[in-house]
Amino acid sequence: MIEPRTLKGFRDHLPAQALAREKILDIARRVYRSYGFAPIDTPALEYLEILTGKGSEETDKQLYRFTDHGGREVGMRFDLTVPFARFCAQHIAALGTPFKRYHMATVWRGENTQRGRYREFMQCDFDTIGTTSPVADLEMVLVVHDLLRAIGLEKFTIRVNDRRVLAGVLAALGLAERSTDVLRSLDKLGKATPAAVAAELAAHGVTAAAATTLLSLATLEGPPADVLAALGKIVGDSETGRAGVAALEQLLAGVAQSGVGAGRVVIDPSIARGLDYYTGIVVESFLDELPSLGSICSGGRYDNLAGLYTKQPLPGVGASLGIDRLLAGLEELGRLELVETPAELFLVFFDDKHLADYLRIAAELRGGGMAVEFFPEAKRVGQQLKLAAKRGFPAALVIGSDEFAAGTAQFKNLATQVSTTIDWHGDLHVLADAVHSQLEGIRAGH
Repeated sequence: MIEPRTLKGFRDHLPAQALAREKILDIARRVYRSYGFAPIDTPALEYLEILTGKGSEETDKQLYRFTDHGGREVGMRFDLTVPFARFCAQHIAALGTPFKRYHMATVWRGENTQRGRYREFMQCDFDTIGTTSPVADLEMVLVVHDLLRAIGLEKFTIRVNDRRVLAGVLAALGLAERSTDVLRSLDKLGKATPAAVAAELAAHGVTAAAATTLLSLATLEGPPADVLAALGKIVGDSETGRAGVAALEQLLAGVAQSGVGAGRVVIDPSIARGLDYYTGIVVESFLDELPSLGSICSGGRYDNLAGLYTKQPLPGVGASLGIDRLLAGLEELGRLELVETPAELFLVFFDDKHLADYLRIAAELRGGGMAVEFFPEAKRVGQQLKLAAKRGFPAALVIGSDEFAAGTAQFKNLATQVSTTIDWHGDLHVLADAVHSQLEGIRAGH
């Protein structure tokens, strides 16, 4: 016998987890569309040259790559942004700019597994390409805010920074040529201690004085006005740094003007994002009750990525919901509603002599917009109801021989165990209306 098992870092998704994921995907799809983002799709496999050298040395190492049957060097996408840049270089003439897209799909990284991180996971991206307008940067933050609210989260913080602030400081410190290594080290703050980050910076040739400046920058916190003032002093005369500070100030003003509550979006100079293609505003969002989980929705501006595939300037900005990490966090917090069925009504198979009647009833209810599961075997009613309750059905409909004879039905709320008699006297429309009304009551919490 072959032992049934899954690869390390890969998972099976049972109905409860898959349904929870689909619920969040539906919410994300609705929020993205409300801002005008349109769906696209790209292949799981790309030519290797499309993927390598676009994220970081780390993502290059994590790539699943192989030679296909045609002798081509190919790789499995590690995110959805790099394939999107290639996609735009091929199709932007037909699409026009600015172009807004969302993409929800699986990606793969051969990294070490840890809490909330897997080797196969799904990303839910949205991006605007073809504009450098700060309005697009603001909209990215607003979408993240609206998305997390729509999911039902209230205790979360969106942290923003601008890579130009960091670039300006690095130039002033004479570290511009080592910016990639330095930014990756700074990006580990929160996951590693300042002392550990300082040691890593020293390994990259950063002096103790420069490391102190960088760490003081990265650990700045307080009211936005105070942080902006401090950043302004640190970047000094750097034109790049001043542009980053100005962009942050404009972003926060737009957030406030859009009605986002004070303190929901904060400046965090330690946010660098580990991918090399970011050039401006960067964003990460955290569950306030579980900050150690890491960012659940991240992104930023990338103005040069598509330039690797086309001479046409295609600046972009966007973010991605880490749905697997979010689900892991919600489950850890006990906020994940797990049910094993997408149906809301369980139709008990009581008497096999009335099979045709049950089938007509199920069809009428489904035609009325209700999701109904009809049990396929006429087993004991108690056994069927126990299974329905286990799988999370809100309600069951019981119609036995006596009920058929009397023209009645029993609608059972499986959470409260309260039964309601429905008089329908053979009129399917009456039955459907009554069942719909009972289900509406359950949805409303009555």
